[in-house]
Amino acid sequence: MTAEITLTLPYPISANRYWRTYMPKGFKAPVTVPSSEAKAYKAQVCGLAKIAGIKAPITGRVAVEIRLYPNRPQDWQKRVKRDPATWDDTVQCLDLDNANKVLFDALKGVAIDDDKWVRRITSERMEPDGEARVVVKITAIASNQTQPTLI
Repeated sequence: MTAEITLTLPYPISANRYWRTYMPKGFKAPVTVPSSEAKAYKAQVCGLAKIAGIKAPITGRVAVEIRLYPNRPQDWQKRVKRDPATWDDTVQCLDLDNANKVLFDALKGVAIDDDKWVRRITSERMEPDGEARVVVKITAIASNQTQPTLI
């Protein structure tokens, strides 16, 4: 049986706003912690996962497919007329790499055990078709195959 989870989540916050670094009194090095915005985003993700019926994260190796949909701007039709093939390149969107980092942290303990178990990532920036959102599909990877021996 293949375990699979698909979630439609709010558009992730920027990685620049996700983490806060500060120097606590008495420490010799700065400490980085999730921001209040990060905690609120993770709570949203957790709530939507519960609504979707997810009771526990998938454990072990997983493949993650991420489809990032930026918000469609009000002037999108003008943009399409000017450049039908690549109009969406002008739409503001998070970098895929930053979106991945934020999503993996928000999904940790909710839909995946830990991002150390992610063995395959497919990320794609989609054409804006309405509201900004991200669709995440997580699939368990069977680990019953023995690893080839190194010679």
